[in-house]
Amino acid sequence: MRSRYRSHRSRRRSALPAMVAVVLVLAAALFFLLRPDSRVSDEPSSSGESSSPGSSSAVLSPSDGTAFTETPDPSNEPESEPLPPLSEAPWNLSLANKEHPLPADWTVNTMELPNGLLIDARVYDALMAMLNDCKAAGLDPIVCSAYRTVDKQTQLFEAKINTFLKDGLSYDEAYLAASQIVAIPGTSEHNLGLSVDICAASYQLLDDAQAQTAEQLWLMEHCVEYGFILRYPRDKQHITGIIWEPWHYRYVGKELAREITDSGLCLEEYLALHYDIG
Repeated sequence: MRSRYRSHRSRRRSALPAMVAVVLVLAAALFFLLRPDSRVSDEPSSSGESSSPGSSSAVLSPSDGTAFTETPDPSNEPESEPLPPLSEAPWNLSLANKEHPLPADWTVNTMELPNGLLIDARVYDALMAMLNDCKAAGLDPIVCSAYRTVDKQTQLFEAKINTFLKDGLSYDEAYLAASQIVAIPGTSEHNLGLSVDICAASYQLLDDAQAQTAEQLWLMEHCVEYGFILRYPRDKQHITGIIWEPWHYRYVGKELAREITDSGLCLEEYLALHYDIG
C-alpha cells in the first residue's frame, strides 16, 4: 500500500511543472491581448482608406509616406472673377441684335466695293481677298448687300411689315414676323458695317436653296480663312432671333473666326462665355 501511494504522489509531483508552464503561457497571452497598443485602432489604416465606412476622404497612414487627399471645402474655393462688360469687347466683336441696339451716335468709316456698296474700311482687304479667291476657283460671287444706314434699314423693315399686313396678319404679328427676317433698325449687323450678304450670280434669291450653290459651298468652307463667320447658322434662331441665312457673312478676324466656327457656337453664345452681355 505504501509503495502504491508513493507512486501516485510521484505522478502528481511530476505533472505539477507542466501545469505551471501552461498557466504561465496563458497569463502571458492574456497580458499581450490586454495591452493598449494591441487594441483595434480608430486611426486610418495603412491602406489609405478611412476607418469609418462611407467617408469621402482618402487618407494614407503617416508611415506610408504618401501624400493624402481630402474632400475640398467649397467655401474655401476662390470665387470666379466677373466677366468684363460687353463694352470692353474689341471692335471686331461688336454685337448688334434686339437686346443690344447700336448707340445713336454709331458711325462707320467706310470704303466702296467695286459694285458701289460700302463696307467698314477695316474689313475691305479681307473681303476682297475672299471674293477674288472665290472667283479664282471658277465661281461668281456677288455682294448683294453690305453696310446700311439706319434710315435704309428702317425702309426695309417697314416694307417687310407691309408685306405681312397684306397677307392678313395683324400689325403686331406682322412686326414679329418681319423682325425674324429683317433686323429692327439699329439692331442690324448691316448697320455695323462688318457684314455682307453674298449670293451666286447664277442664283440671286436669298432663300434656303442659296446654300446649295457652288459659291456658297465654297464660302462656307473657306470664309474662316479670311476672318469671316456664317453669322446666322442653322438651328440657332432661338438665340440669334434671325432665321438661318446661308448668305450672311460677318467679319470677326481670322483667329476668332476659326475659334467660333470650330466651337459650333453662334456669336451670341461665344460672347456670353467671355463677356457680360446682360
